[in-house]
Amino acid sequence: MAAADPQVLALAAQVTESGEQDIPLLLLKLKGVLSSPSLGCEESKKIKQDIYDYGLTQYCLLVLRQDHSRLRGGWATAAQLAEILSHCCVGLEMKEDPEEFYEKFLPSAIDNLLVLGKRLQARFIRAIKDKEKQDFLHWFQTVTNAICWLFDGHIQLAACVLQNDCFLQLLITDDVETAIIMMSVLDNILRINSSVFLQVDKATLHSVLDELVYKLSSTTNPAVGSAATKLLLVVAKLSKQLVQLLTARYKGLKGLLNKQWTGKGFDRELNQLLDVLYLEQFSGKGEMQKQHQAACIIQATWRGFQTRRRLKKLLQAVTTLQRSFRAKREQELQHLAKQKEDEALKLQMQLQRQRAMRLFHERQLALLERVHASQVNKYMEEMEDKSALTIQRFWRGYRARRIFHQQKQSLKEYKAAVIIQRTACKFLEKRRRRRPLSPWKEPKGLTDEQRLALQQKVDDYIKLHPASQMSEEMSKELHMRAQEKLAQFLLRSRLDQRAAQRRETLLAQVNTDVELLMNAPGLAETTEKDIGVFVSRSVPVATKARQSHNTMLKYTRWPWWKKLGDEFMEDDVIPDEALNTELETLFIGGRKSL
Repeated sequence: MAAADPQVLALAAQVTESGEQDIPLLLLKLKGVLSSPSLGCEESKKIKQDIYDYGLTQYCLLVLRQDHSRLRGGWATAAQLAEILSHCCVGLEMKEDPEEFYEKFLPSAIDNLLVLGKRLQARFIRAIKDKEKQDFLHWFQTVTNAICWLFDGHIQLAACVLQNDCFLQLLITDDVETAIIMMSVLDNILRINSSVFLQVDKATLHSVLDELVYKLSSTTNPAVGSAATKLLLVVAKLSKQLVQLLTARYKGLKGLLNKQWTGKGFDRELNQLLDVLYLEQFSGKGEMQKQHQAACIIQATWRGFQTRRRLKKLLQAVTTLQRSFRAKREQELQHLAKQKEDEALKLQMQLQRQRAMRLFHERQLALLERVHASQVNKYMEEMEDKSALTIQRFWRGYRARRIFHQQKQSLKEYKAAVIIQRTACKFLEKRRRRRPLSPWKEPKGLTDEQRLALQQKVDDYIKLHPASQMSEEMSKELHMRAQEKLAQFLLRSRLDQRAAQRRETLLAQVNTDVELLMNAPGLAETTEKDIGVFVSRSVPVATKARQSHNTMLKYTRWPWWKKLGDEFMEDDVIPDEALNTELETLFIGGRKSL
């Protein structure tokens, strides 16, 4: 056995020892090994065999399955690896274990290359920048060339490519550039293995032909039309069965080719395709004419039968039509009348609502004019509370009505169940009354043995659970104690109730006095009428007012040097610090003037 190539050995060692991120860049060195000018035909085969034996080809296959956006070099590296993989496989003749190479490895390589091409096509379509689109198109062209190179070296792969779902997905696209490239790949398949169309299943064959005819009918691009026409011409020249399939499946193909694609620059291929289609049509003209005549006879008979039956039902149809027309017109008139009534009712409700709002605002303004200025806020709060209660009442009513309508069906079912149950009960009662009364039977009494056994059980229970006995004097004494405790409890509860009422009264009085003090005017604004308001029965409030008054008088008698920091303050304003220092509390009587 000959020694392996040293470059391949060194590269295999580097790949084995390197990390996963560095393997793709190392595998790119295979391109230089394969394209060395000093290699002959036998030496090239020997190097490809060594590359496969040392697993470098399998590494390329594994890298193509990864996410290429995360690889070093990105999609350019993936496209170059696809090209390297195809060159490594073409010209390689496997003598040891050929089943693994021809039946597993090569189909897997085709699948991975087609998947890579599908990803590149998707990114080319989504790309926006011109430079990015050109790069993706170039890499897509590289991958498709690698696929063509691979099935050119191994002819059996042509059917594998044609039957692959990814190939059909690549071919079925509205993009012009990638569609032309994929049609060139299909042309290479037919050129290399012309019988492949006769080997694939009907579903794949119909899908390919449908897409070619669809491209002819849905686009006006001459490049797409020329490629599709050439492919259909190649398909038509393969077999007479395919020509029959084209004429039978696509009956408007000849008219489409004549009207839309004449004079587009590929008239030679177009005329050849039309000649093939017309020749097939003229050869089957006799049989088609017989079928056409038979179809005409059947259609004439059926039309005559339908006409006679329609004439019999004409009067009935006219009556039905008139009835339906009148009913529809009556329904439309009722709908218009109801719509007018609804609009009038809505307008009336709107006017009533506006009138009520205007009256409400007028009444509110009149009340505000009569209410004292100090009671406006309180009045507004009361009105807001009443409005909130009104809104809540209407909302609860609306919600209750809506829930009632939702539960109406359940209520109806409940009433129906009640009626059914009542009827069933009456029926059962009637049946029970109709039954004859059974003769009265005297209950069976206890026998002497049963009576003795029962008496023995009662005696045993009394012995085990003797009852406690109490004398009459003890019972009276216990009753007297209970009566005394009850009287004490009632007296205590009555005293507690009076104390609670007194506390509530005092608390209400204190709240009233505090509210009067908080709403009181300043000393500068006080009149003789306000004196009666401050005559309070609350001793603590009167004491606090007296203390506040004394503090203010004391502040006015201070010497000038104690008021040096207050030259900008008004005479009737007392600083809070002085009051807090004097009284150790805040001043609650009157208000500050600004």
